[in-house]
Amino acid sequence: MTVLLTVLGIALFAVGLLISIAWHELGHLSTAKLFGIRVPQYMVGFGPTLWSRRKGETEYGIKAIPMGGYIRMIGMFPPGEDGRIEARSTSPWRVMIEDARSAAYEELEPGDEKRLFYNRAPWKRVVVMFAGPFMNLVLAVVIFLGVMMTFGTQTQTTAVAGVQKCVIDQSEKRDKCAKGDDVSPAHAAGLKAGDRITAFNGQEITSWPQLSDRIRDTIGPATLTVERDGTEHILHAKLIENTVVRKDADGEVVPEDYVQAGYLGFIAETKILPQSFGQSVDHMGGMIESGVESIVALPSKIPALWDATFGDGERKDDSPVGVVGAARISGEVMNLDVPTQNIVASFLMLLATFNLSLFLFNMLPLLPLDGGHIAGALWESVRRRAARLLKRPDPGPFDVARLMPVAYVVAGVFICFTLLVLLADLVNPVKIT
Repeated sequence: MTVLLTVLGIALFAVGLLISIAWHELGHLSTAKLFGIRVPQYMVGFGPTLWSRRKGETEYGIKAIPMGGYIRMIGMFPPGEDGRIEARSTSPWRVMIEDARSAAYEELEPGDEKRLFYNRAPWKRVVVMFAGPFMNLVLAVVIFLGVMMTFGTQTQTTAVAGVQKCVIDQSEKRDKCAKGDDVSPAHAAGLKAGDRITAFNGQEITSWPQLSDRIRDTIGPATLTVERDGTEHILHAKLIENTVVRKDADGEVVPEDYVQAGYLGFIAETKILPQSFGQSVDHMGGMIESGVESIVALPSKIPALWDATFGDGERKDDSPVGVVGAARISGEVMNLDVPTQNIVASFLMLLATFNLSLFLFNMLPLLPLDGGHIAGALWESVRRRAARLLKRPDPGPFDVARLMPVAYVVAGVFICFTLLVLLADLVNPVKIT
């Protein structure tokens, strides 16, 4: 049964991956056709074609390797300075440029002269290239908000799950009392598991972040209003200063970072609770911010990833994960001993996270990514506006093909990184269990 569920989880992720890629390319396709650009091909995947069908002027198909997709647009790059588009150089770098230029015109047909990508206004090219990643962002937002507002997310409440009997320095990472430990303020005050704290020093408490902040800011006597078995009780506690995990500006705890703050000594109950639209948007904003930080931090994580793959290093929870790793996680999700709705929610959140990553990654201003073409179109717009203001001749289209040698280098780096992540996912995978 475990193997069957694992295979099912991997298969479902593969389907979700194909849908995400097709959705991405649909953004490019629809806007390209909207602006009159001819699109000979719309393909999901790479490698040999498994299935295809021509409808109108476009061939739609699925290829064998579901690691991406593409649409082929006519005239992605402008002709060379001499007006020619075919390869004619012996310089390796020049050949890269001219090969890219030739490929952009290899399916040129009579009447296509006014249907080329490069001769569209820069803002239209930006729209076409941004539409793909934007579709992934839309899908991620819809799934995130849908899951958070219907199913919910793990949320700490003001209810008491347990009371610590003694004062423990959180940096010591132990949960058992030792001889000589002082009695915790919560235990001394008579706080019990099952209590729900409704007020602190006479002020109403409605959320765990609010209560946590009040506790951290208090050292000395305090009153706790608790609801116990339907009856309200007033407890008197004397909070002390203790070493606790630091919280960042968003109220999230920062692992391995400690500060001195007020300490009561109890464990807050955690429940899966539906979130309001505003709370869901806040969560979504936090995830986007974390995603940006993860993209920026990728180079710094390569040494640890290498050590986890070829050495005896530990594969950290925040280690980069590729398609194979995500598929394995999906298989693990299907085997979790939790209610079915939890499994569905976890799978959807995994798919949403993948789409958010696709959006952020594709927006990097580097060729051959969509962000590289967007940067080229924006630079062309700046050059032409500057020429008009300075009353100089129109510099013409910016020749993105000149950046193809850089694009090959970037692609090579991405391929090497992808292979490293793939090996890590096979030999030392990230495990949610």
